[in-house]
Amino acid sequence: MKLGYVILYVPSIPDAVDFYERAFGLTCRLQSVEGNMGYAEMETGSTVLSFATEELARSHGFDFRATRPDVDSPSFEVAFVTDDVQAAFDKAIAAGATSASEPTQKEWGQTVSYVRDIHGYLVEICSPMTPLQ
Repeated sequence: MKLGYVILYVPSIPDAVDFYERAFGLTCRLQSVEGNMGYAEMETGSTVLSFATEELARSHGFDFRATRPDVDSPSFEVAFVTDDVQAAFDKAIAAGATSASEPTQKEWGQTVSYVRDIHGYLVEICSPMTPLQ
């Protein structure tokens, strides 16, 4: 097995795609929206970041807690790796993300920051991990 997709349930596919393009420089490779049912995939490397409308998720027959910016973040994060964490953090904030944690140099040598996207999901923006010595 390999991880193929991470799917975030969102109220609006076009809003999610637009935000992730502007905030993180991702490219949408597939988008299909019909009424309140929709799905999109973003280019991110070997694992695909996807969005499904909340209504599409409910159509699969299970319940979930909708993520919103005015409630606590869910107990997971999406992480993007970059060589310039501060610039990426600033770009995300300018695109409408809210700061959860400013870029910080960690004791293991990695720079880590967190933002919340327009729907309330926690997004880590970090530098690559370096092997411990």
